[in-house]
Amino acid sequence: MNNRVYLSLAIPLTISTMSTPLLGAVDTAVVGKLSDPAYIGGVAVGTIIFNTMYWLFGFLRVSTSAFAAQAEGARDEKQTLMALIRPFFIAAIIGLLFIVIQKPILNVSLGAIGPESDVSAFAADYFGIRIWGAPFALLNYVILGWLMGKSRIKTSLFIQVFMNVMNIILCLVFVNGFSWSVSGVAAATLISEISAFLLGLWVIRKAVNVPDSFSFREGFDRASLKKMMVVNRDLFIRTICLITVFNLFTAKGATFGTETLAANAVLIQIHYLMAYCFDGFANASSLLVGKAIGSRDINLYKKTLSLSARWGLYASFILAASYYLFSDEVILLFTDLPGVIELAHEYGLWIVLFPFSAFIGLIFYGVFTGATEAVPVRNSMLLALMAFLIVQFAAVSNHGNHGLWLAFLAFSLGRSLFLALYIPRLNRKVTELMNDDSLMKSSSF
Repeated sequence: MNNRVYLSLAIPLTISTMSTPLLGAVDTAVVGKLSDPAYIGGVAVGTIIFNTMYWLFGFLRVSTSAFAAQAEGARDEKQTLMALIRPFFIAAIIGLLFIVIQKPILNVSLGAIGPESDVSAFAADYFGIRIWGAPFALLNYVILGWLMGKSRIKTSLFIQVFMNVMNIILCLVFVNGFSWSVSGVAAATLISEISAFLLGLWVIRKAVNVPDSFSFREGFDRASLKKMMVVNRDLFIRTICLITVFNLFTAKGATFGTETLAANAVLIQIHYLMAYCFDGFANASSLLVGKAIGSRDINLYKKTLSLSARWGLYASFILAASYYLFSDEVILLFTDLPGVIELAHEYGLWIVLFPFSAFIGLIFYGVFTGATEAVPVRNSMLLALMAFLIVQFAAVSNHGNHGLWLAFLAFSLGRSLFLALYIPRLNRKVTELMNDDSLMKSSSF
């Protein structure tokens, strides 16, 4: 494998994964053109609530992709199908549960974040509409993860581009055409998520091969479910750490006033675009590592690690330089409110530093999940969360919002450094696995 092969996966996967934050980014950009910064704050708080809900179960995509890639590498059609069916049922149940308990979720979330009253009202409007898309959003995670695991990259890219183009068009129509403001952007996102699910379901119906010996019972035997749940448990804890940081960041930013909250919301959306760019490389690494383990190809594994590090560093320079040179234009995409723009520029240096602090943690996360080795991911995130809490406690009282961004950068750097410490252990474990058939049969991979 060479740079061309790696990039042929990473670039479309980057485009595909970047479409995820574009749902929130488009919503923020559309309401950012309205007259009141409370609109941006309301959408920001609403987006945080949904990020919290969906990120908690982001393992539905990540683990589905890893298990599907390993099954594809081993050319096991039955396990490839099971990699879709198991998380599909889990996603449907969780999504319906979110709808049932929507009022407690909203009340607890607004109480925890504590925005100003007008921001809370807009956030409630946004939440009340978009919550009905919860089952479809989670099922989309499973569908896209499975397609990625099968290396159906163009198909997964098409589904996500379709969803986001529809979201953009509907946002503009509902907000600028019908003057629905926050309700309009929520309705646009809801319709886009449902449409993407229906399209994905049609694609899967065409792509699934059902073996003659297939039985649903085999997919839900205790050993198979335990293996999936152990991986998902650690990824779930990892996500709780991530959500805790973003919620604490938003809540603390809200105490500095609506304009600071709005400026932070704009910068966080820009950060999401950078992070999901890295996530595209992480997905490529995850697929290649999964296939390497499934096919017991140690050379593919080693080459994937090398290319992951190399292109992570290259991407860091490109992203940081791009934002530094074009920050004016990028911020104007989200808002034209002078006070918010001024604050976004004031705190923009932290966004320039973010790629260098985070790329190892973001990209090598894909390496570990591709190997379905989630314990190091969990442990590194717990330690990074501790770093965030310590720096926030020490810096915010003296440096205000700059101290808050310093804490966020400490978290990003921590998740990189702490995960990097586990790479030698992963290398030893994978090497042993490749060289021992008996280990292949009994390993937690």
